Amino acid sequence: MLIVGIDTSGRQGSVALLQAQGEQLVTLETAVISGGQYSELLVPTLAELLGRHGFQRSSIGLLGVASGPGSFTGLRIAIATVKGLSEAFDTPLVATSVLEALALASGTDGRVVAAIDAQRSEIFFGEYDITATNPNPALMKREGIASFPDFASLIATGEPVQKLCTSDEELAIRLGETGLKIQVLPRPTAEDYARIAHRKFLIGIHADVATLDANYLRRSDAEIFATPKIDAASR
Repeated sequence: MLIVGIDTSGRQGSVALLQAQGEQLVTLETAVISGGQYSELLVPTLAELLGRHGFQRSSIGLLGVASGPGSFTGLRIAIATVKGLSEAFDTPLVATSVLEALALASGTDGRVVAAIDAQRSEIFFGEYDITATNPNPALMKREGIASFPDFASLIATGEPVQKLCTSDEELAIRLGETGLKIQVLPRPTAEDYARIAHRKFLIGIHADVATLDANYLRRSDAEIFATPKIDAASR
């Protein structure tokens, strides 16, 4: 099985080409794409990777994509691309949250919380029960967005957190100022999303292409500022 992984959720993205050989996944190649150029480079980069290794688009057996949260534009481009490929060639598609991929990268069982800077003094967070030996290792308890104080309160409640992780060093420093200890991990790449997609696909988990959308967790600025203002005189 030929697997394509795509990540355009951050300032730098990537496209990965992997091949399943028995129970092993072999990475054929990963290409990096600069943020701000996703619309121009995503499809050509994928086509170049496939051509360099002697494949056609119809050869793809599985698509794995980062579904967000992250760049609104980047996520829209990636989701539209994989949906188009999936529909055109009847290719299975697995979408994975950036927060889930980060939590899985912690390599820790138990209650794991992943955090990403959402700007505006807010944090995207995901809370998961991780059991590495399970076929589907990450059970999502919740994902959301919170202020720094609310996030600190969230961490302090419930079962003990086995690991709190992020891919953002600046966020780790800011959370450290609140007394929280957080581990900085490399940001998941297209290769990670391809590997997660393969594991989920083997147990029958895949996306409904017709209803799939990006996991924004927050409305875009365009939506927020387009909301009509209420005239006090008309109340």
